[in-house]
Amino acid sequence: MDAAEFRQRGKEMVDYVADYLEKIEKRQVFPDVEPGYLRPLIADCAPQDPESFEDVFKDIEKIIMPGVTHWHSPYFFAYFPAASSFPALLADMLCGGIGCVGFSWASSPACTELETVMLDWLGKMVNLPEEFLAGKDGQGGGVIQGSASEATLIALLAARTKTIRRVQSEQPELTEAEIMGRLVAYASDQAHSSVERAALIGAVKIKNVPSDDTFSVCGSALKKVLDEDKAAGLIPFFFCATLGTTPCCSFDKLLELGPICNKENIWMHIDAAYAGSAFICPEFRHLLNGVEFADSFNFNPHKWLLVNFDCSAMWVKKRSDLIGAFKLEPLYLQHHHQESGSSLWLQHWQIPLGRRFRSLKLWFVLRMYGVKGLQEHIRKHVRLSHQFEHLVLQDERFEICAEVVLGLVCFRLKGSNELNEALLQSINDAKKIHLVPCHLREKFVLRFAICSRTVESTHVKFAWQHISQLATDLLKRWEQNHHQQ
Repeated sequence: MDAAEFRQRGKEMVDYVADYLEKIEKRQVFPDVEPGYLRPLIADCAPQDPESFEDVFKDIEKIIMPGVTHWHSPYFFAYFPAASSFPALLADMLCGGIGCVGFSWASSPACTELETVMLDWLGKMVNLPEEFLAGKDGQGGGVIQGSASEATLIALLAARTKTIRRVQSEQPELTEAEIMGRLVAYASDQAHSSVERAALIGAVKIKNVPSDDTFSVCGSALKKVLDEDKAAGLIPFFFCATLGTTPCCSFDKLLELGPICNKENIWMHIDAAYAGSAFICPEFRHLLNGVEFADSFNFNPHKWLLVNFDCSAMWVKKRSDLIGAFKLEPLYLQHHHQESGSSLWLQHWQIPLGRRFRSLKLWFVLRMYGVKGLQEHIRKHVRLSHQFEHLVLQDERFEICAEVVLGLVCFRLKGSNELNEALLQSINDAKKIHLVPCHLREKFVLRFAICSRTVESTHVKFAWQHISQLATDLLKRWEQNHHQQ
């Protein structure tokens, strides 16, 4: 394909993507395929001779689309939002076109510098304390990771290195292996599984701190676990606080937890993967109070801020803590601007060496929506979740299972877990909308997340009428079965 054909085909592809997104609600939100559907539809091995663009293009609808779950459909209410917008898609095209591999400042100065400035912009939007910003000569700063899971792992590994060095300086007789064997990380029993995975990769113990009636971790619960572990000779070193847990969007109590972590020399990382975007709205910013005690903070613009995957924003108070853990400098990565500011050494802030020019997406979206446009997007989703909550509360057969703070509603039929499992199955079998469940304590609960950029009040009403009708049908069947027994 030469540049002339690329111009033509590129325009065709833009039209195809625009049509796909404009007409997405006409597509069934969840596919009708079984595992292994794709292999019989394509050849056993790559073609020896080139095929035309037309051949490839016509196979998109024939082979790919039948197996796509349409995350951007206004009938998709599962997981959490996957952000997307036209400015972000255009920026991704430019990122692919430039195609730099930004591992150091010299490998692409704009790639490194725009990222540093965009994370300062974003940090100011959520009113992060000054220490987290790079500025002209700050000690902190931000970096774009691939996902919140990566950010948690990076924070845990940096905390591990920092703690090992501190303990060795206090007790030189201890070997690194002896210290490692005694390290313990902590997170809420509601925390995302990626926190446990980070500890697994970091080869350290991890313990769950029990959450309270509102599914939040409070200071007394953490203190109790820490006291027990210190008495047993263990070394607490890392706590991951969650703002907006995956099951029900609950918030750990930072103002109680932060001072404990600071006093005990424990690195506090805040995972606000979904909820963090909402902090750009002044009315939700109080949920981040206590961030001043944290060592690192992360949220995903690719969930709720109209920037498509992957774009996970992570800030640290002291970038030297990250650089100290990950810095290796072979000659081929060195350059003559080496010493002009460690905020520009982003290869030391992450696991891979190379990085895409992801900050272009942020730059396009922040400029073309403006803070006000993004705030309105968040507020609309929150309004729609309260609309759904209101509909649920009007039906006495149902109950709300956790406080609705942002764009997630946890609800269920009053009754057994089996009944709710059957309801979810009938919802997802009908394939008109898509939901996923969670467990809250011993209860099987349905999660209704407001996800799509194009979702409106009409889609929420439709979803509720559909769920309500399926519940009526299900309860009739259960009653008949009960009478037959």
